[in-house]
Amino acid sequence: MDLATSDLDAAVRFYSSLFGWTAEVSGDDFGGYTTFLLNGLPVAGAGPLFGEGQPTAWSTYLATDDADLVAARVEAAGGKVLVAPFDVMDQGRMAAFLDPSGAPFSVWEAGMMRGAEVFDVPGALTWNELNTRDLDGARNFYGAVFGWTFREAQVGGLPYLLCDNLRQPVAGIQPMVGEGWADDVPPYWLVYLAVGDCDVAAEHAFALGGRIVQPPTTISIGRYAVLTDPQGGTFAILAGRR
Repeated sequence: MDLATSDLDAAVRFYSSLFGWTAEVSGDDFGGYTTFLLNGLPVAGAGPLFGEGQPTAWSTYLATDDADLVAARVEAAGGKVLVAPFDVMDQGRMAAFLDPSGAPFSVWEAGMMRGAEVFDVPGALTWNELNTRDLDGARNFYGAVFGWTFREAQVGGLPYLLCDNLRQPVAGIQPMVGEGWADDVPPYWLVYLAVGDCDVAAEHAFALGGRIVQPPTTISIGRYAVLTDPQGGTFAILAGRR
């Protein structure tokens, strides 16, 4: 996952304090791109906005062995190639897409940089979730592009899809139905970061200038909250999944 932000210095201060990350700034060749480290291992990236009008936002990246093949599959399945596959020096190859509902996501074909190297511990990515108004369309699209299989579940009395890759859960798909979803909110991927105590972490984020969008709530797999950083980047925190 990585963050495109309107204020990189402020983002470094916020997330370093919230999750105990340290920031490693790349050289001029990479435009000051920042890698966040947890105990010396990469967990996320951050960089400035690409263009005027772009909102501050976290992006979900999916690993691939062939970014060009994914791009071809995205187009064949009804998605859109936003940024065609390109090399990031010797670090890897990336591309950015929209699924048929308009939800953005990216892929990373590793070179010298593998991507995140720690998961499912406090301060690291623990879950990715697509919020969409077209559950069946998402199932068809991501199944065709990545070969995922799906298991049906229920969260809060609503249908939920668990996405499996090689029989391991890698993401979830949640329908945007009910009173909690405004009509003008577009489909999107949401990153979840593990925390030891959801309530404490949410209050800490608020004290640092963030906003609590969804207050700490208990669900079957633990306790979660949805937050924004001071620049408006949305992310979730989760305690107790593993």
